[in-house]
Amino acid sequence: MTAERHFVIVGGGLAAAKLAEALRANDFEGQITVLGAEEHLPYERPPLSKEHLLGTKKFDDFVAEPSQWYRDHRVDLRLGTEVTGLDPAAKTVSLPDGSTLGYDKLALATGAAPRRLDLPGADGANVYQLRTIENSDAILRLLTEQIGRLAIVGAGWIGLEVAAAARSAGVEVTIVEAAPLPLLGALGPEMGAFFAQLHRDHGVDLRLETGVEAIDATGLRLADGSAVAADAVLVAVGATPNVELARAAGLAVENGVLVDAGLTTSDPDIVAVGDIAAQDHPRLHRRIRVEHWANALNQPAVAARTMLGKSAEYDRLPYFFTDQYDVGMEYTGYAGAGDYERVVVRGVVDEREFVAFWLDADDRILAGMNVNVWDVTDRIKELITAGEPVDADRLGDTSIPL
Repeated sequence: MTAERHFVIVGGGLAAAKLAEALRANDFEGQITVLGAEEHLPYERPPLSKEHLLGTKKFDDFVAEPSQWYRDHRVDLRLGTEVTGLDPAAKTVSLPDGSTLGYDKLALATGAAPRRLDLPGADGANVYQLRTIENSDAILRLLTEQIGRLAIVGAGWIGLEVAAAARSAGVEVTIVEAAPLPLLGALGPEMGAFFAQLHRDHGVDLRLETGVEAIDATGLRLADGSAVAADAVLVAVGATPNVELARAAGLAVENGVLVDAGLTTSDPDIVAVGDIAAQDHPRLHRRIRVEHWANALNQPAVAARTMLGKSAEYDRLPYFFTDQYDVGMEYTGYAGAGDYERVVVRGVVDEREFVAFWLDADDRILAGMNVNVWDVTDRIKELITAGEPVDADRLGDTSIPL
């Protein structure tokens, strides 16, 4: 019976490719159509701000699968095809040529788009954002051939990673951030301060609690009346989930497409994965939307089982990583601004080799971040999932095994 069914995946990124893989791995023999807006094969996005900008990886190194894989596994991959409408009642999607495509089950994997600044000059020729391989290629050309000074608006992950690549290329970098510290929402002040010092130690002019009034051909005009001279400007102020299609179709949307533990939307025949999925997380007992590679990589296995009518829950802890200068970092878990009581450090922060733990008021571990310390992620996961109070002094003692 499955050979007669048609599953459609809207989106052309890593999550879409992994979902097609997972469906075939679960012995789905029906038709699979992947509708991707970009002209490229589905690819991983982390290298766009990391290895690709450093010149250590080319595009072919981080495509999800070569084109032959889609042919061999009978996946109809339609590139440059942005879905223009979704009708859940008719179970069809509308295509750019005016035609419609029917489905039995649908997956939304439409990702996110860079947030734009509503400022004079924000659409200038010297202003860049980073989301696609074309964006990364353009910034790479800037760093290697064309500029000596780069201004970055936003001290989030993308801004900091591009800053590290730019400094490695010998480019002068100024980062302007409205918050008191980098990564304040993601890591809190304790570890935000670590990343601030890391970039200052590498020559970045980091201007915190500073607003931008306008962008022009000479750089930035700041709210305090000063200016930042720059040959190019990168705007890296976060991303917004691409939920327009879902919202117009009447699906439940609130800071993403609302999905249950099995990644089903408010329509039982539609799942959502990746950046757009605002999931009722069964382990964290809250609704959470995570814009990181691990979700795009791992959620599709659960979504595939859900589409096939099998029982499944996505209960993995959030995970992300970054590489900046001589620092490699992995973060596991979730500790929102109001969730944790303190941060316990195991190791020496100034030596850039440590593990930080976020503890709640009962000394239960909510999250852990290992910096230049490897092969501890599984131990961190075990400590978090145990849900038991820990002895904070022992936790911070490197002589005691995790």
